[in-house]
Amino acid sequence: MGSRAADMTRTVTRRPDFTARALVPLGLFFLLALVFPFLPLGTRAEYLLQIAFFTLVAAILALSWDILARSGQVSLAHAAFYGLGAYGFALLVKVMPWFAAMPLAALIAGLVSLILGAVTMRLSGMYFAIATLAFTEVVRTIIQNLPESVAGGANGLLVPALLGGNARAQYFLAFGVLLFTALVSLAIRRSRLHHAFAAIRQGEETARVLGVSVVRYKLTAFFISSFLAALGGVLFAGKTFFINPLETFSLANSIAPLTTSIFGGLYTTLGPILGATVLRVAEELLHNSVKNGYLVVYGLVLMLSILWLPRGLMGLFRRGKQGGEL
Repeated sequence: MGSRAADMTRTVTRRPDFTARALVPLGLFFLLALVFPFLPLGTRAEYLLQIAFFTLVAAILALSWDILARSGQVSLAHAAFYGLGAYGFALLVKVMPWFAAMPLAALIAGLVSLILGAVTMRLSGMYFAIATLAFTEVVRTIIQNLPESVAGGANGLLVPALLGGNARAQYFLAFGVLLFTALVSLAIRRSRLHHAFAAIRQGEETARVLGVSVVRYKLTAFFISSFLAALGGVLFAGKTFFINPLETFSLANSIAPLTTSIFGGLYTTLGPILGATVLRVAEELLHNSVKNGYLVVYGLVLMLSILWLPRGLMGLFRRGKQGGEL
């Protein structure tokens, strides 16, 4: 116990580790993403731009989930906040400009997450995951049973197109949201939040003894994560023009950010982004080449990758467990 407490004391009090060199691969990704729409994409330009858009959204969700996981909370409620962002935007954009409806919808999802976090604060591990999954089902049921005049009911809801349906403008908006999400992640790594989250993840009781406010930090992680996930939901709703409870609050939308983060590399900024990019591209390639049963092949590839790369794709590049990680 004494050795563990000493290790955690160093974790909490150590200055945040961060190197400029670690920014290079992340900066390269954003540079490539920035110039992508200007490349000569030929006749498939619109299709490729759409794939790139949803890749950015997947990266936002994966990175937002990873921020929560850093505090030791394995949540299956991401679909709930993703869906709250989508539905909140669909309703708010009817009475205010999109640039006001977007952050407000995300803020509402963040406030709801604080309620969930407060209720489930004493749960951990499997029990916490089951509670968050149940919460997603509760939210879906409520949305589905609202009057059709309010939220469309089970039939779904039409959503005004973001930025007038301009595909390139929508892409750059998603790019901006992902950049914002990455900056939030990097800011956390540079702050005491990073080490407080790590201490809680290693052991809540010992973290309390060391003076870490476990409840406050866990709620902070929940709010940040859900706010960012809701922004992803807004982007999805504004791009597809239509949302319905069954698909928006599906289990897949809670599982995908988790598996993507693990595949890319947990507790990093670049890992979830890289994982989302590789998996989204792989899914499209398999869908086009293995039309029958491509999901089986995709699942096998993902499973084997996680088995062979326990630290994710970032494990191929990281030399240590702490220094310079993104």
